[in-house]
Amino acid sequence: MNALNDDDLVFVEDEAAQSETGEDAGHWRILVVDDDPGVHEVTRFALANTLILNRPVTLFHASSGTEAVALLRAKDNIAVVLLDVVMESDDAGLRTVDIIRNELKLANCRIILRTGQPGQAPEAETITRYDINDYKTKSELTQNKLFTTLTAAIRSYDQLLRLDANRRGLEKIIAASNQFIVEQGLQTFAEGVITQIAGLMGIEPEGLVCAAVEDNPLDKSSSQLRIIAAAGQFRHLIQHRLNEIDDPRIVGALTEALEQRRNLIESRNVTLYFAKTPEKGFAAFIDSAIPIRDVDQDLLEVFCTNIALCAKNIDLVAELRSDAFFDRRLGLPNHTALVGEIDQRLAMAPDAGSVLALVDVDQFASANDWLGQDYGDALLEATAQRLRERLPSEAFIARRAGDGFAVVGPARVVNGEHVQACFRTPVAIEGVHQSVSISVGIVPLAKGRSGIEYVKDGYLALKRAKAAGQGQTMMFSEDFRRAARERAHLLHDLRLATARKQLFLTYQPQIDLKSGQIVGAEALMRWRREDGGLVPPDCFIPIAEHSGLIVGMGDWLLHTSLLALQRSRAAGFPDLRMAVNISPVQLRQPDFFEVVAEALRQTQSHPANLELDITAAVAGGGLEPVIAVLGRLRAMGVTVAFDPFGTDYSALTYLDELPADRLKVDHRLVGALEQDARAARAARTFIAVGRELGLKVVAKGVENQNLLQRVIALGCNEAQGYHYASPMLEEEFVAWLATQRRIHS
Repeated sequence: MNALNDDDLVFVEDEAAQSETGEDAGHWRILVVDDDPGVHEVTRFALANTLILNRPVTLFHASSGTEAVALLRAKDNIAVVLLDVVMESDDAGLRTVDIIRNELKLANCRIILRTGQPGQAPEAETITRYDINDYKTKSELTQNKLFTTLTAAIRSYDQLLRLDANRRGLEKIIAASNQFIVEQGLQTFAEGVITQIAGLMGIEPEGLVCAAVEDNPLDKSSSQLRIIAAAGQFRHLIQHRLNEIDDPRIVGALTEALEQRRNLIESRNVTLYFAKTPEKGFAAFIDSAIPIRDVDQDLLEVFCTNIALCAKNIDLVAELRSDAFFDRRLGLPNHTALVGEIDQRLAMAPDAGSVLALVDVDQFASANDWLGQDYGDALLEATAQRLRERLPSEAFIARRAGDGFAVVGPARVVNGEHVQACFRTPVAIEGVHQSVSISVGIVPLAKGRSGIEYVKDGYLALKRAKAAGQGQTMMFSEDFRRAARERAHLLHDLRLATARKQLFLTYQPQIDLKSGQIVGAEALMRWRREDGGLVPPDCFIPIAEHSGLIVGMGDWLLHTSLLALQRSRAAGFPDLRMAVNISPVQLRQPDFFEVVAEALRQTQSHPANLELDITAAVAGGGLEPVIAVLGRLRAMGVTVAFDPFGTDYSALTYLDELPADRLKVDHRLVGALEQDARAARAARTFIAVGRELGLKVVAKGVENQNLLQRVIALGCNEAQGYHYASPMLEEEFVAWLATQRRIHS
């Protein structure tokens, strides 16, 4: 749903459509119903100056189902309605269809459903109750496909208009055709066709046969055709091959009609071809004891057109059912089906002790990035196959999304031990046996909650399992839900804090260990609530990153800290360097370079006075774009620091690739130098790596003289910590600088 509030988009008509009988006379009228103003604009652009069947089109616009119904009451001769499924409510589109057909009685108007959420398609049983003519996702309606779809719909609409004007008997055909929409499957549908043809022509359904092409391509042989419906003497041959009928006339006529995709009309028999798609269809042979009148032939031609539309709806229902409940790639039920399965189990046996297990493939994103999408698809297929093979049939297996799977079943079958055991042995991926690690979140099912709520609980447990490391299983706890609520409340408060200017900056100096002079400062973001309490950065920064708020917050931090840097010049420190922490989310914004350049320009800061501190998390989405933008910034004069360094050994694998100038040793590693010889060895290792790469090494968290002497002995170049100064507000920092100038002068 589009978040934009555009209350003015009510009955917005194109300029050519201001009058009922004026400039739009002879135009095809098309109504666009969607709550996204962008969809209206794109449709208007796509159909500009377009002729359909040699006539121009006039567009009418509505932003909701209610507005669309009001417009249809006021306007006549709307040929096509392009109707969004989800608008003011999840079923707004279908409710609008019901009103159009059943209340407004607009049978001829063609309705094309459009949706941006194919995974949330309405249930097929609901769709079949409505006279819907087509169903498209917004992404597939390119300009060409929109034109062809509208052309087909308008052609159908025009035919219906002509038939209404020339033949009252068409009402009987339309009424009969609409009833087929509720039928399930082509066979039942074909049986209805036979019955209706017999009634239309006033003959007994004795010699009527329907045949269709089998799934394999037609090879000009009648043996590839099967009987899908029949009456009288041929009824026992349903689902048999067509060539089992011992009447060459019937076999030959049906074969020819299916091969040539056309009707065959003779004096005493007619073979009708019903096209479901340009390539597929079925045919019906009608044998009549009396000559077939011209009027009957015309009616049958009309009947074919309308029945073909109904047959297409049958395929549409099947496709919607598949898309709504089934993942085609892996051959598994999807998320929607999973939720339905949980709800059904709880309704039928709420105390059966069923369990939901959510399963994720560990390090799937990395494997997909490194080895390619084809490998990732093969890994998912192998995972799905292993779950099917190793879990008993009473376990319901579904694909949630991405690399996520779900298993529902009795606790004795679905538990962490059994699910993990499925992957104790390697799986075959592209012909090679490889080990697969999975994380599992378990949640017991009981009455009182819905399927979607249990999936959310399972996801919370899964997140905890993944945070604990690879190959872990976590049982759901109420504490997980409570923590999630707290994070949601914190996000809400953080949004308010940014608007109420509760965020502020502090500055901690950085000292050159050779000269003892201040060379820089680190800008640190802080949040003080209205009650005076401080929220720790490690609580609100991750929430800001996950929500996207960090982009705006980071831009503010950059601009504000550079302004403070300029004011520090008055204290006699013109070459001071300002270090600013940059989130991976910021760094991956397409305009990040321009944001930094503009902040430097607006604050009249020299690029050499700015240092951007990045974390190991920047490697999570691939290094190439990160390296590119950091390279541009360094070429401009901005310095880059890796901060913190020493907490993640995996950083050593890509440190050489990152364009950096400094390494900042993590304060926890520095602090452990006084108590832990192992930490001292680790610190020496990381410092040696930095020096080997020609980088300056900064020790963070230097709290006392003893630690200072230790980091000097280890070869660090700069230091930062409470031994020198605590983080200060800007006024305090400038005053501190002035004090330092007097001391060193």
